[in-house]
Amino acid sequence: AWIPANFSHAGISGNCASCHNGTQAAGKSATHITTTNACEACHTTSAWSPPRKVDHTQVTGTCSSCHNGSKAEGKPATHIATTAQCSDCHSTSAWTPANFSHAGISGSCSSCHNGTQATGKSATHITTTNACEACHTTSVWSPPRKVDHTQVTGTCSSCHNGTQATGKSATHITTTNACEACHTTSVWSPPRRVDHSQVSGTCSSCHNGTTADGKPATHIATTAQCSDCHSTSAWTPANFNHSGVSGNCASCHNGTQATGKTATHIASTSVCEACHSTTVWSPARRVDHAQVTGACSSCHNGTTAPGKSATHIASTSQCDFCHVTTAWTSVRMDHSQVTGTCSSCHNGTAATGKPGTHIATTAQCSDCHSTNAWLPATFSHSGISSNCFSCHNGTTASGKTPNHGGSTNVCESCHRSTTSWANVNMNHNAIAGRCDSCHNGIIARGKPSREHPTTSQDCGACHRTRSWDN
Repeated sequence: AWIPANFSHAGISGNCASCHNGTQAAGKSATHITTTNACEACHTTSAWSPPRKVDHTQVTGTCSSCHNGSKAEGKPATHIATTAQCSDCHSTSAWTPANFSHAGISGSCSSCHNGTQATGKSATHITTTNACEACHTTSVWSPPRKVDHTQVTGTCSSCHNGTQATGKSATHITTTNACEACHTTSVWSPPRRVDHSQVSGTCSSCHNGTTADGKPATHIATTAQCSDCHSTSAWTPANFNHSGVSGNCASCHNGTQATGKTATHIASTSVCEACHSTTVWSPARRVDHAQVTGACSSCHNGTTAPGKSATHIASTSQCDFCHVTTAWTSVRMDHSQVTGTCSSCHNGTAATGKPGTHIATTAQCSDCHSTNAWLPATFSHSGISSNCFSCHNGTTASGKTPNHGGSTNVCESCHRSTTSWANVNMNHNAIAGRCDSCHNGIIARGKPSREHPTTSQDCGACHRTRSWDN
């Protein structure tokens, strides 16, 4: 039987496809890898299947049309996730190492760049998540095209240290390195807020009116630091510290900026520090009377301050008429303010009284003396409790004149009025001499020249003083 023949490929001089073309002999099946018709590139006539080798130069389809895990080995489970063709990275002449192309990679960078499959982050890399693509691109890996700060897990200063990235400028506020305490990566400047807990300098190193708001024009004059009174958690109300205040108290304690003098305060100037201290405001450490503008008695009334004592001289309430604030006991006596009698003070105890040689009298000092000039006195005999001669003795006051009639020293025996000495009611009982020592026609009426019957000058020889005619 001529056919079928028992075919022997020995001696065939043409290529396989010249016969195995689907007409003369079976050709490539429908499931055959897309290739050229050079069957002998892979197959042998002695062992057609499986092919002895695969000559990838003859394959015209994509790698994955064969390397799909069915026809030939596909990508292993540990292969980088990618939609790229094998030929994008691999070659049929040397499968490894691959000529890597990131085109078609569908996984994240770190799914490969993990330090095992491919180089991972270096030891000096910024502390971040593994999202390499957040900052890098496969076309230009370094320097990164941008920094996605949302992926950074370390502190700002771990990178912004002046070496890896720009650090704090020379004019930056003195702070710790916690940039994120004030700044955000979305809006770096101006800072979204200032976390004063991170500031290590003084308040005024920033709050100087240039870097940040300084003290307003209406601020209390002071050299103190802001932190002496204010806190960053609550700027007002302030915990006031008077140290460093360079203005006077009233520049603040004026009833507007701070409490001023109360309605019941002593009338004074506004120099609070003249009496008060900031450490112990009340009671006042002293009273500087030079600052008091009201009368003494407006304070020294027994309520606000001690008033006149129970033993004080009866007077008006104007203390400063007699006393001075520098030495209270040094008194300059203003008698015009005294409302009591002289003797209520001049009694030998409160003040000098009548001396031992003073005329005996019950009269008040003011009956004779004046507070303007104590001497000479304008004498008043009212109140004299002794006889006239106790004073009118020629020493204390004028005594009897040389031509006074001989008599005792009892002036008041004859004289009746202290206002007119000449008004005499003659009491001859007090006469010590003869009648004619007075009745001589000069001192008193003498004998009449024509009618008297005697030449004797001794009136008493005939007359009796009680009745001359007797």
